[in-house]
Amino acid sequence: MRYASLFWEYIKNYAKTRLTYRADFWIEVLSDLLFQGMNLIFILIVFQHTPSLGGWSEAEVVFVYGFFMIPYGIFSTFFGIWNFSERYIVKGEMDRVLTRPAHSLFQVLLENVDPPSLIGSAVGAGIMALCWSQLGLPFAISDLFILLMLIIGAALIYAGLYTALSAISFYSDAPTGIVPLMYNIQNYGRYPVNIYNKIIRFMLTWLLPFAFVGVIPASYFLEKKADDLSQLALLTPVMGLIVFGLGLAFWNHGVKRYRGAGS
Repeated sequence: MRYASLFWEYIKNYAKTRLTYRADFWIEVLSDLLFQGMNLIFILIVFQHTPSLGGWSEAEVVFVYGFFMIPYGIFSTFFGIWNFSERYIVKGEMDRVLTRPAHSLFQVLLENVDPPSLIGSAVGAGIMALCWSQLGLPFAISDLFILLMLIIGAALIYAGLYTALSAISFYSDAPTGIVPLMYNIQNYGRYPVNIYNKIIRFMLTWLLPFAFVGVIPASYFLEKKADDLSQLALLTPVMGLIVFGLGLAFWNHGVKRYRGAGS
């Protein structure tokens, strides 16, 4: 209850700030939608030159992209700590965070909460629904529960990986350049993994499991049994818990090692 109360207070403060600068809020929403729209247009352009991609049709790949947008929007809302190193380590704001009784990661996340990113999740859900109808996929009430579990698992994978990457800053005084690289790698997860060679496929599935944030869980509903993807889909929540647990442990260890910004 204490953390829920803190969460609500942070959200109220965020709303007050955004109401003061309303134009910035809508510009941010529009820029995010334009960015996602460009990614979708790229997929559509690819299918102007080929009828399928690794055995996947245009509607199936767009369906995967729609799913990809949902956990990514949730992650960006609550775990968007892209500038952690510069703000909290280089500028010393981590010292302020550690003087407060709440968990340090919880504070950092809420200070960077970004609710407009949830609009991207809503757009992704709309894309999925449209493709679901176009592909004539069967639907059952149980699919909603499974979809929710897969989305939570995928969001936790994002959260765990980027929490671990942010925690690297505790071991280095200089801002790390790994986050932009990881951001580019994650985009591979929205395409069928069978189009990559075995090494990249293994990396995206088991080392940096970005395949579990897009193509693998989405394949459960597409029933891509030929690629054994739908059989892996139900592992998404398990992978999410493992990756997030490792990321949190790495963060906690880094906090213990942190010695302050100095002078």
